Amino acid sequence: MEQGGLEKYRYRFNPVNGYWFTSFLLRELRAKGGNGGGCFESTLDIGLSKGTVCLEGNYVKLGELVLDLDAITPSEVDRVVVYDAPQKSAYEVLKHVPDGFYKLKAIAIDKAPTLEVNGIHMHRITGIDPWSDAVSKVWAAVVKRGNTVLDTCMGLGYTAIASTRRGAREVYTFEVDSNVVWVAERNPWSRGLSSPSVRVYFGDVTKLIYSLPDAFFHRVIHDPPRFTKSTGDLYSLEFYRQLNRVLKRGGVLFHYVGEPRKHGAPSILKGVKNRLENAGFKVLRFDREAQGYVAIKVA
Repeated sequence: MEQGGLEKYRYRFNPVNGYWFTSFLLRELRAKGGNGGGCFESTLDIGLSKGTVCLEGNYVKLGELVLDLDAITPSEVDRVVVYDAPQKSAYEVLKHVPDGFYKLKAIAIDKAPTLEVNGIHMHRITGIDPWSDAVSKVWAAVVKRGNTVLDTCMGLGYTAIASTRRGAREVYTFEVDSNVVWVAERNPWSRGLSSPSVRVYFGDVTKLIYSLPDAFFHRVIHDPPRFTKSTGDLYSLEFYRQLNRVLKRGGVLFHYVGEPRKHGAPSILKGVKNRLENAGFKVLRFDREAQGYVAIKVA
């Protein structure tokens, strides 16, 4: 499906090819190497796979590639350095903008990183890792093999990718912020966004949703940023009506809202539930593991 006017927003996701270094990885290499150095099996893509890494003095050797530790050591413990192979350069996955910053935030040597925007994490990282956070949302949405899924807010793409791993035939995902896309393309855990099963659109989903057809999706995963004045449209009755319109009868919506009684959530929770019901959804429950509402389209 490609509706009129939507094709021009289609984005070709272009992941960076390289090696990723975190403080967690370098600490492990130094501990294994001691003063003598040596070759070890470790991860060069933040836990997605393992390969051989050789340490000799102040240098990391990857085949013919030799990298100075000083050039690949993050300036802060939770930052990520990527050696961009096509560009032959190492840099932190960090982007400063006039009103703040976007950062790929490492949480462990082998766990999916999160996106941090102006100090706010885009995934839960307390008692859960970002990938498991995304998987819990996909399970709450009951994504099944052959489903067509709408993932309203791409971010690093974990829910879209997890949906394809659950068997979704196609996932449509939308991202309005070019800085988020820049970070995602430099995150190895986001590579799955380049899959033929994932359609990435660059634009505001609250506007582009009008180009999507009626009763097209089996599942909708709505994981918006925290409610603020600038994100209010993603929580509006009109947008919920559009989500209902594009969902098939009997289709499932999962709407992440976060933990009750944090950040003023009780009133937000009540408002979200009321608007979903006014938009035509039947709210089944609040899923405490995934921290959001599970609802179905009943008519």
